[in-house]
Amino acid sequence: MIECVLFDLDGTIVNTNELIINSFMHTLKENNLPPLTREQIIPYMGTTLHQQLSVFSGLEDTSVLEQSYRSYNYAHHDELVGSFPYVNETMEELAGRGIKLGIVTTKIRPTTIRALEMFDLLKYMETIVTVNDVVQPKPHAEPVLKAVSNLGVDPRRTLMVGDSPVDIQSAKAAGVRVAAVAWSLKGEDVLRNYEPDYIIHDMKDIFGIVDQGTMEL
Repeated sequence: MIECVLFDLDGTIVNTNELIINSFMHTLKENNLPPLTREQIIPYMGTTLHQQLSVFSGLEDTSVLEQSYRSYNYAHHDELVGSFPYVNETMEELAGRGIKLGIVTTKIRPTTIRALEMFDLLKYMETIVTVNDVVQPKPHAEPVLKAVSNLGVDPRRTLMVGDSPVDIQSAKAAGVRVAAVAWSLKGEDVLRNYEPDYIIHDMKDIFGIVDQGTMEL
């Protein structure tokens, strides 16, 4: 039986896709770097900001680019961020059943809290593990294991839900089950290549996993 569900944030329970893509496009333009298309940006979403900017720019020191990115991201956050269907209803039901909930993200803590508060999701989360809280972010096991430890739950009774290959890799490395969301910009076929335990097409599909422990891939 599942006793804990951990969620990635961006692209999983909060729709930050356009904010992230626009932030990268702005950063590259502002710093006179070659532009990238959406299709070139999307495959790297989910990794850390430094990793993405290093790939996009070819630079090892991305501190100036990170400052540019965050400045735009903060300024345009509320206008470009949206919700996904049934997220709040699902959290309410899971919490009501006594299932522990948490966030595991490669996002920094301030913007993680901001997004959760914006959609009234913060109240459901008993632990929040951000890139600021770990030495080795996803796809390493550390973030998921830290969340499991914080909550005092059994990894074998924990489900991770995410939209990115790094979510799947981190969960598998930590020994927890993982559900990939079909609404990921990366596409369902890409996620299947990383062999998640489940694919969900609606946030409410989580109940099928929690109730029965099974959901067809």
